[in-house]
Amino acid sequence: MQSQAIDHHSGVNQGVAPVTYGQGDRPPRGDYARARADYTCEQDWAAYTAQDHELYRRLYERQAAQLPGLACTEFIEAVQHLGTPQRIPRFDELSDRLYRSTRWEVVAVPGLIPEEAFFKLLSERRFPVTGWIRKPEEFDYVVEPDVFHDLFGHVPLLFNPVFADYMQAYGAGGLKASRLDACELLARLYWYTVEFGLIRTPDGVRAYGAGILSSAGELRYSVRSPEPSRVPFDLTRIMRTRYKIDTYQASYFVIDSFQQLFDATAPDFTPLYAAVRAQEEIDAGRVLPHEERIPPAA
Repeated sequence: MQSQAIDHHSGVNQGVAPVTYGQGDRPPRGDYARARADYTCEQDWAAYTAQDHELYRRLYERQAAQLPGLACTEFIEAVQHLGTPQRIPRFDELSDRLYRSTRWEVVAVPGLIPEEAFFKLLSERRFPVTGWIRKPEEFDYVVEPDVFHDLFGHVPLLFNPVFADYMQAYGAGGLKASRLDACELLARLYWYTVEFGLIRTPDGVRAYGAGILSSAGELRYSVRSPEPSRVPFDLTRIMRTRYKIDTYQASYFVIDSFQQLFDATAPDFTPLYAAVRAQEEIDAGRVLPHEERIPPAA
C-alpha cells in the first residue's frame, strides 16, 4: 500500500516523508515530478538494469521457496500470474492478464502517495505499484515499499475475484472515511488484513497478507511461532487494536475465508466508527477475556 499513514510492514519503515534520490537511481526513486495529477506515472521498464532484474529474481526466489506450508493456497496458485521471476514484470502486460481475470489493473507510482489518492485508485480497481526497486545492500531491509513488495506481496491476490472485490470496497470505504476523519480506524483494518492477515485452513493457519508474504522472516514467524497472539477476525476489535510498525506483529487476526472479509466491508461503517471511538484502544498482543487464541500451525 502506498499511503504513508497506512502502509507499514516488517522490514519496511514507512513513517517518513518521501525522499528524492539522485539521478543515478533508475527508474527514479521518489521523483514526484514525474507523476500525473492522480500520482500515477510511467513505469519506464527499459530503464531497469540487468542488476535490477537479477535482484528481483533473487528476492522472488527467496520468498517463493518459503510459500509451501506457510502461505494460503489461493496465493500460491495466484503468484504464478506474475510471470517469469527472471525479470521485473512489465506493468502493461501484467495489467492485461489481471484485467481479464478481475477487471483490475496495476499502475506505476513514484513512491508513497496521499491516502485519498490511494483510496481513489483502489475504488477504480487500479492498484498503485512503486516503480523503483531497492538497492542490493537493501536486500533484507528497505525504508519504503519497492516494486518487489508491491508486486509479489499485493498483486497475486488481485487475481482472486472475492479478494479483488474486497480491495475495491476498501478503497470506496476509504474515500468516505477520509471525510469522516476515520482514516486511522480504517488503516487498522488494512494493516491487519491486507498487510498482515492470516486465514484458517484445514491444515492450520496460513498467511495471505502482503507484509508477511514479502518478508524474509515474518512469514514463518506469523504462522508457526508460539509468541504472537492469533485471534479470530472481528471488525470492531481490529479497529480498536494498535499495531507495531518496526517489529514483527504481536497480534494477528485470522479470517475463515475471503468471503467473510468481503462481507465485513459491505455495511456502512459510520455507526461503527462512533462505537469504536467510544471504547478503549487495545494494545497489540493483548488477548481479551474469553477470546479464542488460535494456535500456530504445526
